[in-house]
Amino acid sequence: MTGAETEDDIPLGERKTVTDFCYLLDKSKQLFNGLRDLPQYGHKQWQSYFGRTFDVYTKLWKFQQQHRQVLDSRYGLKRWQIGEVASKIGQLYYHYYLRTSETSYLNEAFSFYSAIRQRSYYFQVNKEDRPELVVKKLRYYARYIVVCLLLNKMDLVKVLVKELSEEIEDYTQRFNTEDQLEWNLVLQEVAAFVEADPVVVLNDNNSVIVISNRLQEGSVPPLEQGMVVGQLILADALIIGNCNNQVKFSELTIDMFRMLQALEREPVNLATQTSKQGTLEPNEKPAKRENPHKYLLYKPTFSQLFTFLSASFKELPANSVLLVYLSATGVFPTGHSDYEGPYDFGGVLTNTNRDVVNGETVQKRNQAQKEMHCLHPGDLFPFTRKPLFVIVDSSNSTAFKNFTNLFGQPLVCLLSPTAYPKSVQDQSQRGSLFTLFLYSPLLAFSSVCGLNSVRRGLWDKAQEFLRKVYRDIGQMITRSRSIDQAFLQFFGDEFLRLLLIRFVFCSATLRLHKLFRESRSFPESYPELPKQDTVESSLLQKHILELATMLDVQSLFWDDSLEAY
Repeated sequence: MTGAETEDDIPLGERKTVTDFCYLLDKSKQLFNGLRDLPQYGHKQWQSYFGRTFDVYTKLWKFQQQHRQVLDSRYGLKRWQIGEVASKIGQLYYHYYLRTSETSYLNEAFSFYSAIRQRSYYFQVNKEDRPELVVKKLRYYARYIVVCLLLNKMDLVKVLVKELSEEIEDYTQRFNTEDQLEWNLVLQEVAAFVEADPVVVLNDNNSVIVISNRLQEGSVPPLEQGMVVGQLILADALIIGNCNNQVKFSELTIDMFRMLQALEREPVNLATQTSKQGTLEPNEKPAKRENPHKYLLYKPTFSQLFTFLSASFKELPANSVLLVYLSATGVFPTGHSDYEGPYDFGGVLTNTNRDVVNGETVQKRNQAQKEMHCLHPGDLFPFTRKPLFVIVDSSNSTAFKNFTNLFGQPLVCLLSPTAYPKSVQDQSQRGSLFTLFLYSPLLAFSSVCGLNSVRRGLWDKAQEFLRKVYRDIGQMITRSRSIDQAFLQFFGDEFLRLLLIRFVFCSATLRLHKLFRESRSFPESYPELPKQDTVESSLLQKHILELATMLDVQSLFWDDSLEAY
C-alpha cells in the first residue's frame, strides 16, 4: 500500500482484492515448497497434491490478470513478481512432464517461460540492489534452457546462453559474489551439451537444421499381417547415467538425454489440441497412446537405484515391460573365484555416499569381497519375475551376458561394445556411439564414418532408405526360425521394436566397418541373436554398403559381399 495512504482510505473492494491476492500468493508458495517433500517414485501419491497446486496457481494467475491495476496501485505489484509466478507455473509443467513423461507438458512449460522473456518480466531486476533477485533471473534462464534442449530448440538455446552469459557477467561485476565459478560452470556445461552431436545436417545456405529423433508417425516398421508377436507394452523405464567425464547439463548426461528421447513420441501442443490456451489443466491427456513413464537417475547410489527399481517393479501393470537403461562406468572383478556366479563378473558403477568413503577403502582391501558400489547382474535377478528389457552401455557390459532367466518371463539384454577404436574412443565424452545408434542410427553411421556434416537432401534420402532397411530387419527377426522367443515377445511394442531393429543395424554396421576388428568392439545380447539371420545377414550387409555408397564412404567398409551381387 502506498506511502501516506492509510488502510481506511482504500475502498473496501480494493482492500479485499489485495487481501485475496496475498492469500493466494502465500498458499501457492506453501504448496510449491511442499512439492519437494513428495516421494520421487510411485505414480499415485503425488497426483492429488500436484492437482491442488495447479488449481491455486491457475486462480493466482487469472486473479493478477483481472486485478492488475488495483494490485499495481494498492499492493505495489512489480513485474518481476508476475515473472516469478509465471516461472513457478513453468516449473510445475516441467515437473509434471518429469512425473508423467508426457511431452505435451514441455510445450506448456515453454509457453510460460517464453512469455517471461517476451514481456521482459525480469527486466527491472537488474536495477534493484538485491542479488537474490538476480539469482532468480539466472535460475529462470537455466530452467528455460533445459526445456528448450528437450524440445530441440537449439537456435533459441544459443540465444539464451548468450543472454545468460551477459547476465552472469553483469551479476558478478555488480555484487562480487562467491557463486561466480558455479554460474560459469553452468555456461560451460550447456555450451558443451549443444555441441555434443558429432554430425550436423545442413541446409542449402549452410545453416544447421535441427532433426528430432523422437518417435514419429510412420517411423516404426509395421508388423506383417498375421505375424504373431507378444502383446507386451513398455510401461516404465529407468534411465541411469553414471559415466565419468561425459557431457552433462542439469543432471542429464548426453546419453540419458538421447535415450529419454528415444522413448518418447513427438510432442503434441496441448493448447492447440484442446483450444484452451493459457489454462493449467494437467489432467487433459493427449489423444495418442502415452509414452512409457520414466525415472531419470543421475549418478544414483545403489540404494537409490534399488528403491526406484522396486517402486517401478511394484507398480508395473499386467502385460507390461520394465526397461532399465544403464549408461555407466564399468566395474571389474578384483579377485578370482572358482565358482562364477552373478556377482563374479563385476557390473556398472553406482555412486558412493560421501559419508562411507572410509568404509569403502577398507572394504576394497579385502580381495575376496565384491565391489559394493556397483550394480551387479545378480542385483537384477529379483526383477526378472516380470518382463524385463535391459540396455547396458558400459566398458563392462558383457558382465550382463551372464544372466540366467530364473522365472521364465521375457528377458532381453542389449549390450554395448566394451572397447572402441581410438578415433571413436576419443569422442566418448560427447556420448557413447552405442547409445547414439539406438537414438539416431543415421547420425551414428555418419559419425563412425568420420563425417562432420550431411546435406539436407542427402540426409532425407538416406533416412528414406533406412526405413526400407528397418522393414527388412523387422522381417529378419520375425521370420527367423532359430531366434529366441523373448525377442518376439517384446516386438509388439513400437518403442522396443525400434530399439531391437536399431540394435541389429548397429551390430551389422560395426561388423562390416574396417576400424572395428576385435570381437569386443561389437555389441552383444542376451539371449544371443542368430547371427546368420540378423547381424551377419548378406541382405543387411548389402544394404549397409548401399548406404555407405550413398554417403560416399564405401571405402571404410569391407565389401567382399559386394562381389556376390
